[in-house]
Amino acid sequence: MAQTSKKQKVAIFDIDGTLFRSSLLVELVDELVKQKLIKESATTEYTRAYKKWHDRKGSYDDYIMAVVAVFNKHIKGVHYGDFMSAVKIVAALYRNRTYVYTRELAAKLKKKGYFLLAISGSPKAVLDIFCKPYGFDKVYGAIYEIGPSDRFTGEMVGEHILTNKANILQRALQKETITLKGSVGVGDTESDIAFLEMVDNPICFNPNKKLYKHAGRMKWEVVVERKDVIYFL
Repeated sequence: MAQTSKKQKVAIFDIDGTLFRSSLLVELVDELVKQKLIKESATTEYTRAYKKWHDRKGSYDDYIMAVVAVFNKHIKGVHYGDFMSAVKIVAALYRNRTYVYTRELAAKLKKKGYFLLAISGSPKAVLDIFCKPYGFDKVYGAIYEIGPSDRFTGEMVGEHILTNKANILQRALQKETITLKGSVGVGDTESDIAFLEMVDNPICFNPNKKLYKHAGRMKWEVVVERKDVIYFL
């Protein structure tokens, strides 16, 4: 009988706001605007949500969803080659803009033999390049359909999968030789609760209010990095 491969422990990371100190999608949209691949007037569609969040009168989630809506609407017709040029610029420009805690945690777990899994709502194309230097073995992100002329159709491939990060983790468990025994999960918003509930060691990093409250009820570890100080709550 063939010997069964030993399963690796898995560590799941959200990326935007958890490893990356911003949103890759936001930075990508900004670059697409600079490259005139998305018209500048499109930014007015999320400027109001940004101002409300910046003034602490609205939620970050509302702002990000507004950016997502703009991207989904205006990516239609953009040539894949032009898109990838913008992706490479963003990945190179922001490759070092990471949090110390999560960057070092990923490196430590990698050394221990963990399988590093990234799950994010940002486009997979930019995630693949950004996550590679940090040793991620698998990246799940948004994939957009490309038409016969190598231009985006505006449709997302498998959109239903990204709505629940637990479903993505379940898919990874089926496809990869990994185990949840001794697993670690790191997230920053309530959208990460689904996979944090599945792991042995959930970490809420710079959590928003909804995740912070849930972490309190579940007695999960909360870590906050502010300026050059890391707090363990």
